[in-house]
Amino acid sequence: MVGFAVLAVLLVAGGVGVVTLRQPVHAALALVGTLLALAVTYVTLQAHFLAAVQVIVYAGAIMVLFLFVIMLLNVGGERLGDRLAWLRPAAWVAAAVAAVAVVAVAVISARPLPAADVVTTTLAGGNAGSIAEVLFTDYLLAFQLVGVLLLTGVVAAVGLVQRAAPETRPQERSLAGRGAPHEPYLGVGGEGAPVSEAAGGGR
Repeated sequence: MVGFAVLAVLLVAGGVGVVTLRQPVHAALALVGTLLALAVTYVTLQAHFLAAVQVIVYAGAIMVLFLFVIMLLNVGGERLGDRLAWLRPAAWVAAAVAAVAVVAVAVISARPLPAADVVTTTLAGGNAGSIAEVLFTDYLLAFQLVGVLLLTGVVAAVGLVQRAAPETRPQERSLAGRGAPHEPYLGVGGEGAPVSEAAGGGR
């Protein structure tokens, strides 16, 4: 029981860190800690297959992909300022609506979640068939909520990609609009003078 309480605190702390940390790299590292704590939770439930998949797939490959994208986009050094300020109240309203919906479904649902011993017995061995059966029957609501979270991540990735292009400096804009002066050269052996100078010298 003490171990489960410690893991629960680590999971909640990691999730809060993912949401609240401003630096994307720090948020990604908090997500790594959350995934590792979840893998240890699977081990305590005798679901070693799920624990291995959690570490190999999520804490390994997918988190490496997340960090690669964060480094590639260089989102840590950019400040959006007031350009997306209108999203803050909309995000709070959406979060409140989602929380109310989750609580309402949990209260209205007539089918309670199975006890811990039933979960341990069902997940023992952890083959794909038994996991799929339990996932799409007893834990269908949790599965749908995870899908919503993944959709939120996709929308956030699209918002990061569609960043405003950096403004060009006034000097560069004036040179681009006017064009650099160019005069053809005439010469032998790589040496010569502009056409205007050659014409002036022949007068």
